[in-house]
Amino acid sequence: MTEILVSEVGLRDGLQSIERVMPLEAKQRWIAAEASAGVREIEVGSFVPAKLLPQMADTAELVAFAKGIEGLTVVTLVPNAKGAEFAADAGVDGMSIPFSMSETHSLKNVRKDHPAMIEEIGKVARIAREHGIHFAVSLSTAFGCTMEGAVSEDQVVRLAEQAAEVGAQEFSLSDTTGYADPAQVRRLTRKVKSAVGADRLTTLHLHNTRGLGLANVVAGLEEGITTFDASLGGLGGCPFAPGASGNLVTEDLVLMLNSMGLNTGIDLEALLKVRTIIEEALPGEPLYGFTPEAGPMLDYEHRTKLDYEQRTAA
Repeated sequence: MTEILVSEVGLRDGLQSIERVMPLEAKQRWIAAEASAGVREIEVGSFVPAKLLPQMADTAELVAFAKGIEGLTVVTLVPNAKGAEFAADAGVDGMSIPFSMSETHSLKNVRKDHPAMIEEIGKVARIAREHGIHFAVSLSTAFGCTMEGAVSEDQVVRLAEQAAEVGAQEFSLSDTTGYADPAQVRRLTRKVKSAVGADRLTTLHLHNTRGLGLANVVAGLEEGITTFDASLGGLGGCPFAPGASGNLVTEDLVLMLNSMGLNTGIDLEALLKVRTIIEEALPGEPLYGFTPEAGPMLDYEHRTKLDYEQRTAA
């Protein structure tokens, strides 16, 4: 059975888009509950200045808490080398830096053009190597930008190659604005894999802004992608990209993957109960997902035991 990693990003990408600050204790309960449900990787926060994103001010405390959970990989986002130093001091297992393929978005998001970002990626790579931390580069707005429009696929490939040259260990393709379609996912995944190595592009970060999130996941699976970011309840989006709502819903993703006979290791019934923690901590905050509303299928447990190839061959 193929193993697929579902990486929970709601505590970072989800909460950074919400004005209210979730209490530390509620975040800790969220992390513990998801880990108990079988989630193996959680992006617990971002090392950005608290004055910019007060929602992320307790990231170091969350790292310390999450590191105490056996079997859980604890990752954070870092915007620059200074953030990487904080992440290293906190003891993260992995860190990622957003590298926008749209220069306009890059200037808005981290105030750096492409050459400056390549230099910053090199600095972060050195810090990661020194501390034995896995370092990934998220190629954001790779499928299009609400500010610039279409983003050249050749530009994405060229910038990925430059990031690899300065030390990026791994890459993810990020549909920051929800523009991606399955054909584009297949095409761009193949191009970037060819440029940087198939083993270095393993992750897709998809949004469901236009309802294509799960279709894009299937396209990624067909191209050998094995890690997918998702946010519980579909929380979040990019606060610096207008219209970039709709993270992929973790619950819907797990239902689909488990039903396809792919091994996520996640207990869907236990995962659905985690939503209560968010509902209690952030009353009135909209949560999304077809699965929480409809519930698992009556034959869900039976379906998940069937071999994927056997069912799709019919």
